[in-house]
Amino acid sequence: MVDYTLLKKLCLADGISGDENSVREIIINEIKNYAEWRVDSLGNLLVHKKGKAPAKARLMLSAHMDEVGLMVTDITSGGYLKFDEVGGIDRRVLIGKQVAVGENNIPGVIGIKPVHLCKGEENKTIPEYSEMYIDIGADSFEEALSVVNYGDSVHYVSDFIETETSINAKANDDRFGCYVLIELIKSELDYDMDFAFVVQEEVGLRGAKTAAYTLDPEFALVMETTTSAEIPEIDKSKQVCALGEGAVISVMDRRTIYDKEMVSLAFDVANQIGAKAQYKRAVAGGNDSGAIHQSRGGVRTLAISLACRYLHAPSTVASKSDCESIIALAKEVSNQIAGGALNR
Repeated sequence: MVDYTLLKKLCLADGISGDENSVREIIINEIKNYAEWRVDSLGNLLVHKKGKAPAKARLMLSAHMDEVGLMVTDITSGGYLKFDEVGGIDRRVLIGKQVAVGENNIPGVIGIKPVHLCKGEENKTIPEYSEMYIDIGADSFEEALSVVNYGDSVHYVSDFIETETSINAKANDDRFGCYVLIELIKSELDYDMDFAFVVQEEVGLRGAKTAAYTLDPEFALVMETTTSAEIPEIDKSKQVCALGEGAVISVMDRRTIYDKEMVSLAFDVANQIGAKAQYKRAVAGGNDSGAIHQSRGGVRTLAISLACRYLHAPSTVASKSDCESIIALAKEVSNQIAGGALNR
């Protein structure tokens, strides 16, 4: 069973790329009594978990701690904050949203020119970042600067809503992947394994690159989320994956062609344990696999993802049954890989 209380804690933690400290501290508190751990110079949390026996193949499981967000770039004379994106964000989801700024979580709202002052086609186009601002209620540059600073992180303000069948939260990407790794570390493993909770995935797979070089695995299992687009007016052939159909297994994306034997193993294991699994039906996006599989002399890599609607938005939707399938699948796939099920 998924511990949704812990998943909620992870999702509601604020940690945009380069500012993952609060997320890392939650994870350390969860795993510190179960395994050996260290933090590298970039901020990755690297964990070694002893199993019942030494691994027959060196396996690294990876998930990224960071989420997309915004960063303060300027402050106007009137006390409004100008900003830019950290990670890929659809500007359409930002207008009118509540945000929190900096370490003190100063509340703000993202604003644009009022609709009744727009001219011509202005109210039919998506504003550029340069046309948006964050209103924190300050009346002057000096007042704003007394509570926020240049370079401060800006986070979505969002709740964690749990229904009988789904979860609705910010940062499922990739706090659910982090949750899966935590659960595996807390469990009894048949073989030794390495785990990497990495930083700065959303801005270029940076943490994964250094973590893979350090750990030097033969195989890697990347736990992620991926876009689900089974929504009105999207043709079924373009929906990528679907909520409720289980773990999403990638074959190819913009950064990686995945190891075919590992893909086959994932589906074989799903059949063996009665877990649902589905193909990712699009060559789109990318994740830390793109950096990991090219590390050193090459790493055989598989990505297992949670289907998620509205990825990178202030609220995302995922299926509880998919969460259960992924945890069961990740545990057995990692056990078989570390146990030497694939040719090296």
